[in-house]
Amino acid sequence: MKNNLFQKMIKGVGIFLGLLIGLLLIAVVSLYLYTDQQLNQQYFFSIKPIQITNNPETIERGNHLVENIAFCTDCHGDNLAGQIFDDGPMVGLLSVPNLTSGEGGIGRRYSNEDWVRAIRYGVGPDQRSLLGMASNFYYVLSDEDLAAVIAYVKSVPPVDNVLPPTKMGPMGRLLIIQDPTILPARVIDRNQQHPGAPEVGPTVEYGAYLGSFCTMCHGPDFSGGPNPGAGLNITPGGNIGHWNYDQFVQTIRTGRTPEGNELDPEMMPYDKLSNLSEVELQAIWLYLQTIPPIESPELTPGVQQ
Repeated sequence: MKNNLFQKMIKGVGIFLGLLIGLLLIAVVSLYLYTDQQLNQQYFFSIKPIQITNNPETIERGNHLVENIAFCTDCHGDNLAGQIFDDGPMVGLLSVPNLTSGEGGIGRRYSNEDWVRAIRYGVGPDQRSLLGMASNFYYVLSDEDLAAVIAYVKSVPPVDNVLPPTKMGPMGRLLIIQDPTILPARVIDRNQQHPGAPEVGPTVEYGAYLGSFCTMCHGPDFSGGPNPGAGLNITPGGNIGHWNYDQFVQTIRTGRTPEGNELDPEMMPYDKLSNLSEVELQAIWLYLQTIPPIESPELTPGVQQ
């Protein structure tokens, strides 16, 4: 009697585990089918041509944008030759492209139209969305600044660096579902008229143009967040609301806040932001004063952020 009961229990557990494994397999297959469809979806649209010149002033402006405002080198490397982010088989292997014209570089085959499509819309020459490209932020670049970025990238020395193809694991594919911006072509309105840049100067308008890149880390409302990688609250409701302009500049230049906090250079690239001009810093400061304040706990002095 007891043996029969034990056998029934074993059988029931086996059935349960079999059903669980079956459901798990169905979920994984569904995940791969859906994300493959998203990864391979093609986007066909016309590209507005922009004039790209190779004069020294344009290339210098592009260099400044690439390194100190758009932070392209954070992912593509200081020499723009690309690199590999390997987070293991569960997340996957992400190859950040070599932008140069060297062996393995997309620069040797990209046309001007391809560069515009990739940077502004996050779409490659094969009409598929680029993975992890921050085009939802770069979309605000004016035609002149976008042309400067392209001119600079095309001018950098060729670097031979052949990278393996990107391979997404199950956790990486879950991120595609959770965060639509990982495939930026899904979220960019290609029919919207592209905004231009205001005149360069110490104005709120120019500060808003530059400040849009701050939202990469500080969020759309500039209030930051508690999650790893999220920036601090830079609305007037945060610590910055107690600063004056000189203290703001000191923080940007040195990575040390008036409260005595040391900023983490991995999270806050003040080494690059310190290259911003006085006009750019003035404009950003003026714009930050106009943002609605969002309250957040004040930081403990001396704590690295």
